[in-house]
Amino acid sequence: MKKILLVIVTLFALSNTNAQTAIFHNLLQNNVTKDGIVDYKSLKQDPTELNSYISYLEKTTPDNSWSKNKQKAFWINAYNAYTLKLILDNYPLKSITDIKENGLIAWKIPFAKVGGKTYTLDHIEHTILRKQFSDPKIHVGVNCASGSCPKLGNKAFTEKNVEAELTHLMKVFVNDTSRNKITENNIQISSIFDWFKEDFIKNGTIIDFLNKYSETKINPEVKISYLKYDWSLNGK
Repeated sequence: MKKILLVIVTLFALSNTNAQTAIFHNLLQNNVTKDGIVDYKSLKQDPTELNSYISYLEKTTPDNSWSKNKQKAFWINAYNAYTLKLILDNYPLKSITDIKENGLIAWKIPFAKVGGKTYTLDHIEHTILRKQFSDPKIHVGVNCASGSCPKLGNKAFTEKNVEAELTHLMKVFVNDTSRNKITENNIQISSIFDWFKEDFIKNGTIIDFLNKYSETKINPEVKISYLKYDWSLNGK
């Protein structure tokens, strides 16, 4: 009987997770363009789907019984959902950098509730995602709601799609000429590759990493320079 109850509970939890992820996926499909531009005005007018997903996050604790991909997808979705919520709570605004609360910048405000605990966006990104999963592609999954940030994908991450979607988003980001300017012998790249350099050089140089995704093969001896970051809001 206990085994049957455990199976029922597990199936219910799985069903609920899939249903809630579908809600977030639908929100992204309807409010984020293929270029990652967010319709914050519409989301502000009708936050029903976002509030439903946030409610799910507040009550859900990922654990070690979940696969690594499921945990990774969950935490990236959580980061992006709470970033959307933070923007909407302060909308209209020109930049996420305009948000301050008790002297704290956006990423250091403790407001993101997951499984009964309260986190900052920094904690989710740096302590959970970067440390636990050691995957540099995470940097194109989490979205800082800004012009130079890798574009926000209009799909929710799932256990099944997270690796393929992160790989796709990294290819798009590296080859996006508004975010990285790459030729064989001259590159000006996103400051993300400077700020989080340690994540990108675990298996080689920055050039080695870029060449995995770049449509233009870069000379290994090329001099690297970094582009100024655009913090303007990624909205219409």
